[in-house]
Amino acid sequence: MPASVHYQRHDDIGVIRIDNPPVNALGHAVRSGLLEALDQGQADDGARALVLMADGRTFIAGADIREFGQPPRQPLLPEVIARLEASTKPLVAVLHGTALGGGLEVALGCHYRVALPGTRVGLPEVKLGLLPGAGGTQRLPRLVGVDSALDLITSGRFVAADEALTLGIIDAIDQTDVPLDAGLGAARAILEGQRTARRTGELPAPAADPGAIARHRARLEAEVPDLFSPFRCLEAVAASTENSLAEGLRRERELFLACMDSPQRTGLIHAFFAARAPHRVPDAGEPPALTRIALVGEHPLFERLEGHAGRTGIEFTDRPDASTQACLIAPRDAPPDCPAACLRIALQPAEADGRPDELDADLVLVTPPQGALLELVAIRASAEQQQATADALKALRQAVVVSRRDSLLAALYRAANASPDDRCAAMEAASLPLAEQGLCYRTGDIDLLAIEALGYPRHLGGPHRQATLTGSATSETSP
Repeated sequence: MPASVHYQRHDDIGVIRIDNPPVNALGHAVRSGLLEALDQGQADDGARALVLMADGRTFIAGADIREFGQPPRQPLLPEVIARLEASTKPLVAVLHGTALGGGLEVALGCHYRVALPGTRVGLPEVKLGLLPGAGGTQRLPRLVGVDSALDLITSGRFVAADEALTLGIIDAIDQTDVPLDAGLGAARAILEGQRTARRTGELPAPAADPGAIARHRARLEAEVPDLFSPFRCLEAVAASTENSLAEGLRRERELFLACMDSPQRTGLIHAFFAARAPHRVPDAGEPPALTRIALVGEHPLFERLEGHAGRTGIEFTDRPDASTQACLIAPRDAPPDCPAACLRIALQPAEADGRPDELDADLVLVTPPQGALLELVAIRASAEQQQATADALKALRQAVVVSRRDSLLAALYRAANASPDDRCAAMEAASLPLAEQGLCYRTGDIDLLAIEALGYPRHLGGPHRQATLTGSATSETSP
C-alpha cells in the first residue's frame, strides 16, 4: 500500500488515514491507497464500521496540482468515490481544516460526515474553469437542494462548519480537536443506533426548482456572461433533478470534459499558478527577517500593516533609530534621516509620474489603482534585501509581486490608459518588452498584476500569456 494512506483497526472500527502532506491532495498515490485501504477494511471481519480521516492541518484540500496538465492515471476520482459509497460497512468521514473540491466530493461519498470546529468546505472548481467532476454536482443537491447547490458550485465560495451543518452538507460538528476521536465517536454512535448513516447517492433526487435555475442563470449572465464553466455547472446541477444518479453522473462527466476542453480553463489555471509565489525572489535564499520597520508619513497601507502585526514579531515605529531595519516612506513625504544600513522603501502609486529608479530608495512599493496586490521593485537592494522585505509584507498578510529596475504595474497602467478603447490589447503589446527587458522574475507576474490590479480578464490568463499565443486559431481574446 502506498505510504500516503494507512489502515488500522481500533477495537471494532477500522480507520483509513490519509498522510500526504502538506494538504493531503488527491494525487495518484492517495487515490490508489484509498482503494487498497478500503479493501482492507471491507475484508477485516473485526471491523464493523470504517472511519476516513487525514493527518496534519487539514482534511483533503483538493486535487494534486502537480498532476495538472498530465494524462489522467487510474483510478480516477469518480471511481474511488463510487467505491467508498458502495462500502458495505458504515463509513464516516472526519473533516478538519478544509475539505475542498475533490476532498469534499470524497466526503459526500461517505455515509456520514462529522466536522471539527473551524472546518471549511467548498467546491471551488469553477474558479479554475471547471465543475466538480466527481459527483459533486449530483450528490450535493441531494443533500442541500438545487438552490443552495447552485449558490455554492457556481460561486466556488467556502462554507464554514456551522453553515455546512445548517445546509445539510455535514451531519454533525464535534467539539474535540482530535479527528480520530471525533470519527471513532461518530462511528460508535452509528453502531449503537444513536446516529444514522446513509448513502448520499441513494437519496431521492432533489425536487426540480426552475425558479432557482432561472435566478442563478440571470445572475451569471449579469456577473460573468463571458465565462464558460459557471453555465455548465448550472446544467449539471439541473441534471440532478431529472435523472438517476448514474444518468446524472454521466451528464456531469460530459460537461466536465467540455470544461476541460475550454481554452478558458487553461487561462484560469495559468492565472492560478501565477498567484502561487509571486513574492519569491529567485536565488535569494532565506534572508534574516525584518523585525523593526519605521512607517514615515501617513498612508492607508500603514494602518492595514499595523492591524496585521499581531504575532508576526514585527514592530513598527514612526521614528527611525539605530535599530530600525527598514523605512517605509509615504509618497510626498520628506525623506527621513534613516540609519546608513536601513533599507529605504518608497511608496509610489502606479499612476504617478516618473520612474521608480528616479527615487532615492533601495526598493519601491508600487500601489495599484484597484485591488490590494502591491509590486515591490528592487532598485538598489540586493536579492536578499528584497526577499526579506517581501517576506515581511507576506507575514503582514499583504500580497506582493516582486520585480526589478522598473515597475511592471506602472507600465501596464500607462499602456491601458493610453488606449482606453482597447485596454486589453494595449496591455498585451506592453507585456512583451517588459519581459524582454528582464524587469520581471517570471512572466506570470506580469499576468497576475494585470488581472488583479488592472482588471484584465482572468479567464484569458493575462496579457503576456495572451500575447504569446501563436496564430489566430489559438487566440482567446474573444470569449
